[in-house]
Amino acid sequence: MSDRVRHRAWQRMLSGRRLDIIDPSPLDVEIGDIAHGLARVARWNGQTHGPEIFSVAQHALLVEALFSAAEPAPSQRERLAALLHDGPEYVIGDLISPFKAAVGGDYRRIETRLMRAIHIRFGLPPDLAPELTKRIKAADRLSAFMEATALAGFAEGEARKLFGEPTVPVRRFIHFLEPMRPDDAEARFLDRFVELDAAAAKA
Repeated sequence: MSDRVRHRAWQRMLSGRRLDIIDPSPLDVEIGDIAHGLARVARWNGQTHGPEIFSVAQHALLVEALFSAAEPAPSQRERLAALLHDGPEYVIGDLISPFKAAVGGDYRRIETRLMRAIHIRFGLPPDLAPELTKRIKAADRLSAFMEATALAGFAEGEARKLFGEPTVPVRRFIHFLEPMRPDDAEARFLDRFVELDAAAAKA
């Protein structure tokens, strides 16, 4: 077996694309592959209540909803960025934050390259403005609080220490916290992407 085959760093996607994970091209990024992958990646390493996993696709929908409900009202393109904020996980999986910190440099570099390819593919800047990144991270932390307390067995006090004080009532977004079948999560994610992408194109 040649070194090229033994050390390959690409993955064949269901769309037929061959995605180089180390040096990804935006041309090999397809939203169908992202939706399919994220709907089958479990949040919290699968340690959640319910008959189905709570997927990264569902987490993305919740983050985008929280981000969109915040002030000042975001643009459609900013909402699209929020929906895609964990896009790289469709090929590299969802590591819990403490493990990401322990793995460090190489993981972060691969994640960043994938994120840039995704952004370029869908008409976003390769690197988001720091202020926008901060706003998306705030929605991400709020989502983590909601998921932790509703699904992952965390006490509210423990979750507040880790993720901060919730800024909106959980009950307003409780319908986002019901684990879905992967096919349903995939379809919901794709529908929201199409809606936001079309609106961003008209803006």
